[in-house]
Amino acid sequence: MPGQLRTLLRAVLGLTTRGRCLLAAGLAAALCAWALNERELLRVAAFVITLPLLAVVLLAVTQVRIHAQRKPFPQRVPAGAECAVRIDLWRSGRLPAGQTIITDGVPYGLGARPRFVVQRLPHDRSVPLSYPLRPVLRGVHHIGTLHATIADPFGLCEVDRPLLGPSRITVIPATVELAGLPFGGSLGIDDRGTAGRVAGIGDPDAVVRQYRHGDDLRRVHWPSTARRDELMVRLEERPRHGSTTIMLDHRAAAHAGTGTTASLEWAVSFVASACLRLRRGGHGVRLVNHLATPLAELPSHGTSEHEDLLLDALAEVRASHEREITTGHDPAGGGALIAVLGGVGEAAAERLCRHRRPGAAGFAVLLDTPSWAADGTGDGADGDAPALNAAQQFQAAGWDTCVVTPGTDMHQVWTRICTSTPRAPVTGGSP
Repeated sequence: MPGQLRTLLRAVLGLTTRGRCLLAAGLAAALCAWALNERELLRVAAFVITLPLLAVVLLAVTQVRIHAQRKPFPQRVPAGAECAVRIDLWRSGRLPAGQTIITDGVPYGLGARPRFVVQRLPHDRSVPLSYPLRPVLRGVHHIGTLHATIADPFGLCEVDRPLLGPSRITVIPATVELAGLPFGGSLGIDDRGTAGRVAGIGDPDAVVRQYRHGDDLRRVHWPSTARRDELMVRLEERPRHGSTTIMLDHRAAAHAGTGTTASLEWAVSFVASACLRLRRGGHGVRLVNHLATPLAELPSHGTSEHEDLLLDALAEVRASHEREITTGHDPAGGGALIAVLGGVGEAAAERLCRHRRPGAAGFAVLLDTPSWAADGTGDGADGDAPALNAAQQFQAAGWDTCVVTPGTDMHQVWTRICTSTPRAPVTGGSP
């Protein structure tokens, strides 16, 4: 009973301007009929008052059953690309439905909020509705509640009913097609630029055959020999695919700008493009943040599902509250490292360089974050050191560097990385 009273109260509050004016006119006519003792006018007043009240009772009691299904396609869309949302409406039960207004709760970051007017909702089939979306902000968004506003045939009363809850849509970072591989990165070259072999003693991936007279005994594969109780030798050695670690600095204090033009968005987009290029070039990729915490990993033999997981992880990256880079070890474990950094100072650069072994392949992409700020001043970290000073410090430690501004093309930065070579650190002075 309380639920019915609440429904009735919502229907009364849902009286339209037409319904309220008609109810007010009926009350005024009833008052005049009582004052003038006009029974005919009183009958008209009673009819006018009853009509909107009947509309209220009709919408509150009948409970027209409307159902809906929403499906965004695709559910994963790059930032700036267009996708679509399809809504299927249908009605169950025998009660007719009058004019129905459908509104979907699209957030500002996805596009304009759609509104549809369905004059008659059929009983025996669904009504398809669709609207486009062009999300510009990377992240995990939710399309809000789908509402149906049901009106009576005379337009005297409207009742708002929720039909569907939120739906998730993932906006992955926009990527660009890059060419080339860094650090002499053809297949069969390891992180130090030297030829590596996977097959070896104790390697389960080695391809073996029976020993033949004249085979080099150094090629005997002892684990297979022990299993088969006969001499087995390695048939071939498979080159090891290189592995590269990419560090993404997403500290809020190290970046500047807002929305799609923020320096963090450039960094995320570049990291996504670099990871995909390395994976498709046959390299394994480890993605870590400024704390050396793993965010995602792409094995060299990975599939498109691994790429989707990486892009989903980057879609959820948000500016963090840490103000300093506090890695206590080499994020790449001695391997190749590409660090995409925001505003860094001497302390942060020294911490990154301290744990890198001499000659290890390292490249620092330094974002000149003040140039991303609207007023020309960024919230740099560690003393607001300019990017050029940080570049000199990295170069003294044997890194190659590239300073990036808002107008820098990602292809140019990647070409610079691909043509870089490890250098010995400078001792006893600046470069």
